[in-house]
Amino acid sequence: MKAVICEKLGPPEDLVVGELELAPPGSSQVQIRVAACSINFPDVLMIAGHYQERPALPFVPGGEVSGTVSAVGAGVDGIAVGDNVMAVTYRGGLAEFVNADWSSVHRIPAGMSRIAAAGFSGVFCTSYHALRQRGQLQAGENLVVLGAAGGVGLAAVQIGAAMGARVIAAVSSAEKTRVVLDGGAEHA
Repeated sequence: MKAVICEKLGPPEDLVVGELELAPPGSSQVQIRVAACSINFPDVLMIAGHYQERPALPFVPGGEVSGTVSAVGAGVDGIAVGDNVMAVTYRGGLAEFVNADWSSVHRIPAGMSRIAAAGFSGVFCTSYHALRQRGQLQAGENLVVLGAAGGVGLAAVQIGAAMGARVIAAVSSAEKTRVVLDGGAEHA
């Protein structure tokens, strides 16, 4: 299969496209034919050797994917070949196929695109953790979101609005202003 490979630590320009053998899924794994892979800040840190997890070289970056299940391990229940899924893989997503632990694989909800599904977990879980568990945001409070048109920022705008906060979004352009206002910000 084709994959984007990190053979040496450095900037994204040092990544190479190559061929790799695809291992069958383990007993608790789901094999996914990748339709989309999100790239986030941890991916950039990982290929530069600055992330808390440092996989052995060479490795395939890409921590979140969406796609179609192509095979399942013997111990997997509730996920079947042909299902449209999203998964957190931590790495391996920038390839035609990836094996993911069954516990991190979820069906894509109706109406959600594969592109949105590929980036959903990282940005929404990060924002939810920050707002609910760390910030303990309450309905009626003011929430200022810096970089509000980025992935984590827009997720924070949407979650904050859903939690009943008055969301004030900070952005750098008229185009981004429209995005955050459409996403639930009261002011931008």
